[in-house]
Amino acid sequence: MADSKKIGLYFGTFNPIHVGHLTIANYMVEFSDLDEVWMVVTPHNPHKKKSTLLDNHHRLAMVRIALEDYPKLKASNIEFDLPQPNYTVNTLTYLEEKYPEQSFCLIMGEDNLKSLHKWRNYEVLLERYHIYVYPRISGVSKVSASVAKSTSISKIEAPIMELSSTFIRKAIKDKKNICPMLPQNVWEYLDEMNFYRQEIC
Repeated sequence: MADSKKIGLYFGTFNPIHVGHLTIANYMVEFSDLDEVWMVVTPHNPHKKKSTLLDNHHRLAMVRIALEDYPKLKASNIEFDLPQPNYTVNTLTYLEEKYPEQSFCLIMGEDNLKSLHKWRNYEVLLERYHIYVYPRISGVSKVSASVAKSTSISKIEAPIMELSSTFIRKAIKDKKNICPMLPQNVWEYLDEMNFYRQEIC
Protein backbone atom coordinates (compact mmCIF):
# COMPACT_ATOMS: atom_id res chain seq x y z
CA MET A 1 0.00 0.00 0.00
CA ALA A 2 1.25 3.49 -0.83
CA ASP A 3 2.12 5.84 2.01
CA SER A 4 -0.84 7.89 3.19
CA LYS A 5 -0.65 11.52 2.11
CA LYS A 6 -2.72 14.60 2.74
CA ILE A 7 -3.55 16.00 -0.68
CA GLY A 8 -5.01 19.41 -1.45
CA LEU A 9 -7.16 19.68 -4.56
CA TYR A 10 -6.85 22.96 -6.45
CA PHE A 11 -9.54 23.08 -9.17
CA GLY A 12 -9.42 25.39 -12.16
CA THR A 13 -9.72 25.71 -15.92
CA PHE A 14 -6.08 26.90 -16.01
CA ASN A 15 -6.74 28.66 -19.30
CA PRO A 16 -3.79 29.20 -19.16
CA ILE A 17 -1.97 28.32 -15.95
CA HIS A 18 0.08 31.31 -14.77
CA VAL A 19 2.52 32.31 -12.03
CA GLY A 20 -0.37 33.24 -9.71
CA HIS A 21 -1.67 29.66 -9.77
CA LEU A 22 1.84 28.32 -9.20
CA THR A 23 2.57 30.71 -6.34
CA ILE A 24 -0.61 29.76 -4.47
CA ALA A 25 -0.23 26.02 -5.04
CA ASN A 26 3.42 26.02 -4.01
CA TYR A 27 2.71 28.15 -0.92
CA MET A 28 -0.03 25.76 0.14
CA VAL A 29 2.19 22.70 -0.10
CA GLU A 30 5.21 24.33 1.54
CA PHE A 31 3.52 26.31 4.35
CA SER A 32 0.64 24.07 5.43
CA ASP A 33 0.39 20.43 6.48
CA LEU A 34 -0.38 19.27 2.92
CA ASP A 35 1.97 16.69 1.42
CA GLU A 36 0.95 17.37 -2.18
CA VAL A 37 -1.30 19.67 -4.18
CA TRP A 38 -3.10 18.26 -7.20
CA MET A 39 -4.07 20.88 -9.76
CA VAL A 40 -7.33 19.47 -11.12
CA VAL A 41 -8.02 20.69 -14.65
CA THR A 42 -11.73 21.34 -15.08
CA PRO A 43 -13.02 19.90 -18.38
CA HIS A 44 -14.96 21.86 -20.94
CA ASN A 45 -18.68 21.47 -20.42
CA PRO A 46 -20.00 20.09 -23.73
CA HIS A 47 -23.34 21.82 -23.14
CA LYS A 48 -21.84 25.29 -22.95
CA LYS A 49 -20.40 27.56 -25.61
CA LYS A 50 -16.68 26.94 -25.89
CA SER A 51 -15.71 30.62 -26.05
CA THR A 52 -12.00 31.03 -25.28
CA LEU A 53 -11.55 27.75 -23.41
CA LEU A 54 -8.78 25.68 -24.96
CA ASP A 55 -9.29 21.95 -25.44
CA ASN A 56 -8.84 19.84 -22.34
CA HIS A 57 -5.62 18.17 -23.50
CA HIS A 58 -3.91 21.50 -24.21
CA ARG A 59 -4.73 22.94 -20.80
CA LEU A 60 -3.61 19.72 -19.11
CA ALA A 61 -0.38 19.73 -21.11
CA MET A 62 0.39 23.28 -19.98
CA VAL A 63 -0.23 22.40 -16.33
CA ARG A 64 2.02 19.36 -16.63
CA ILE A 65 4.93 21.29 -18.11
CA ALA A 66 4.45 24.14 -15.63
CA LEU A 67 4.86 21.67 -12.74
CA GLU A 68 7.94 19.86 -14.03
CA ASP A 69 10.19 21.49 -11.40
CA TYR A 70 7.71 21.13 -8.54
CA PRO A 71 7.69 17.51 -7.28
CA LYS A 72 5.00 18.18 -4.66
CA LEU A 73 2.59 19.59 -7.27
CA LYS A 74 0.74 17.24 -9.63
CA ALA A 75 -1.46 17.76 -12.68
CA SER A 76 -4.74 15.85 -12.59
CA ASN A 77 -7.22 15.02 -15.34
CA ILE A 78 -9.45 13.09 -12.95
CA GLU A 79 -12.60 14.97 -14.02
CA PHE A 80 -12.16 14.39 -17.75
CA ASP A 81 -13.92 11.02 -17.68
CA LEU A 82 -16.57 11.84 -15.10
CA PRO A 83 -20.15 12.55 -16.22
CA GLN A 84 -20.89 16.18 -17.05
CA PRO A 85 -21.94 18.46 -15.56
CA ASN A 86 -19.82 17.34 -12.65
CA TYR A 87 -19.83 18.48 -9.03
CA THR A 88 -16.92 18.73 -6.61
CA VAL A 89 -18.57 16.38 -4.14
CA ASN A 90 -18.77 13.69 -6.86
CA THR A 91 -15.09 14.15 -7.73
CA LEU A 92 -14.10 13.72 -4.10
CA THR A 93 -16.19 10.56 -3.78
CA TYR A 94 -14.55 9.14 -6.89
CA LEU A 95 -11.05 10.02 -5.64
CA GLU A 96 -11.70 8.37 -2.28
CA GLU A 97 -12.75 5.18 -4.04
CA LYS A 98 -9.75 5.28 -6.40
CA TYR A 99 -7.17 6.24 -3.75
CA PRO A 100 -8.56 4.93 -0.42
CA GLU A 101 -5.19 5.33 1.31
CA GLN A 102 -5.06 9.10 0.70
CA SER A 103 -6.72 11.98 2.53
CA PHE A 104 -8.19 14.72 0.30
CA CYS A 105 -8.84 18.39 1.09
CA LEU A 106 -10.07 21.37 -0.92
CA ILE A 107 -8.21 24.56 -1.78
CA MET A 108 -10.22 27.64 -2.74
CA GLY A 109 -10.08 31.42 -2.73
CA GLU A 110 -12.06 33.58 -0.33
CA ASP A 111 -14.36 34.59 -3.18
CA ASN A 112 -15.42 30.95 -3.66
CA LEU A 113 -16.03 30.57 0.06
CA LYS A 114 -18.71 33.27 -0.18
CA SER A 115 -20.72 31.15 -2.63
CA LEU A 116 -19.93 27.76 -1.09
CA HIS A 117 -23.46 27.45 0.34
CA LYS A 118 -24.74 27.29 -3.26
CA TRP A 119 -22.60 24.26 -4.16
CA ARG A 120 -24.14 20.84 -4.58
CA ASN A 121 -24.16 19.04 -1.20
CA TYR A 122 -21.99 21.71 0.37
CA GLU A 123 -22.94 20.41 3.83
CA VAL A 124 -21.20 17.14 2.97
CA LEU A 125 -18.08 19.05 1.93
CA LEU A 126 -18.01 20.92 5.24
CA GLU A 127 -18.67 17.79 7.25
CA ARG A 128 -16.20 15.44 5.57
CA TYR A 129 -13.37 17.54 4.12
CA HIS A 130 -10.94 20.14 5.31
CA ILE A 131 -11.01 23.34 3.24
CA TYR A 132 -7.94 25.55 2.86
CA VAL A 133 -8.79 29.13 1.91
CA TYR A 134 -6.34 31.62 0.41
CA PRO A 135 -6.96 35.40 0.51
CA ARG A 136 -8.24 37.61 -2.28
CA ILE A 137 -8.16 41.41 -2.33
CA SER A 138 -11.94 41.51 -2.65
CA GLY A 139 -12.21 39.48 0.54
CA VAL A 140 -15.50 38.10 1.78
CA SER A 141 -18.27 40.47 2.77
CA LYS A 142 -20.59 37.73 3.97
CA VAL A 143 -20.66 33.98 4.12
CA SER A 144 -23.66 31.89 5.07
CA ALA A 145 -24.08 31.07 8.75
CA SER A 146 -23.46 27.36 8.18
CA VAL A 147 -20.18 28.10 6.42
CA ALA A 148 -19.09 30.75 8.92
CA LYS A 149 -19.44 28.43 11.92
CA SER A 150 -17.70 25.47 10.25
CA THR A 151 -14.56 24.17 11.97
CA SER A 152 -13.33 22.52 8.77
CA ILE A 153 -12.12 25.79 7.20
CA SER A 154 -8.52 26.96 7.59
CA LYS A 155 -7.47 30.34 6.25
CA ILE A 156 -3.92 30.30 4.92
CA GLU A 157 -2.03 33.60 4.68
CA ALA A 158 -0.81 32.90 1.16
CA PRO A 159 0.37 35.76 -1.08
CA ILE A 160 -2.55 37.69 -2.59
CA MET A 161 -2.54 37.05 -6.34
CA GLU A 162 -4.99 39.01 -8.46
CA LEU A 163 -3.49 37.95 -11.79
CA SER A 164 -6.13 36.27 -13.94
CA SER A 165 -6.14 34.03 -16.99
CA THR A 166 -8.71 36.37 -18.56
CA PHE A 167 -6.25 39.26 -18.30
CA ILE A 168 -3.48 37.13 -19.84
CA ARG A 169 -5.65 36.00 -22.77
CA LYS A 170 -6.63 39.59 -23.55
CA ALA A 171 -3.02 40.77 -23.25
CA ILE A 172 -1.85 38.09 -25.69
CA LYS A 173 -4.59 39.11 -28.13
CA ASP A 174 -3.44 42.73 -27.76
CA LYS A 175 0.17 41.70 -28.49
CA LYS A 176 1.45 42.64 -25.03
CA ASN A 177 4.56 41.10 -23.52
CA ILE A 178 3.31 39.01 -20.61
CA CYS A 179 6.27 36.59 -20.36
CA PRO A 180 6.91 37.29 -16.64
CA MET A 181 3.33 36.24 -15.86
CA LEU A 182 3.73 32.70 -17.22
CA PRO A 183 6.17 29.87 -16.61
CA GLN A 184 8.67 30.01 -19.47
CA ASN A 185 7.75 26.60 -20.87
CA VAL A 186 4.05 27.52 -20.82
CA TRP A 187 4.72 30.72 -22.75
CA GLU A 188 6.72 28.73 -25.32
CA TYR A 189 3.84 26.26 -25.67
CA LEU A 190 1.29 29.05 -26.18
CA ASP A 191 3.55 30.87 -28.60
CA GLU A 192 4.24 27.78 -30.69
CA MET A 193 0.55 26.84 -30.85
CA ASN A 194 -0.49 30.46 -31.57
CA PHE A 195 -3.15 30.31 -28.85
CA TYR A 196 -5.38 33.22 -27.79
CA ARG A 197 -4.12 35.63 -30.45
CA GLN A 198 -7.35 35.55 -32.43
CA GLU A 199 -9.71 34.82 -29.55
CA ILE A 200 -12.23 37.31 -28.20
CA CYS A 201 -11.91 37.15 -24.41
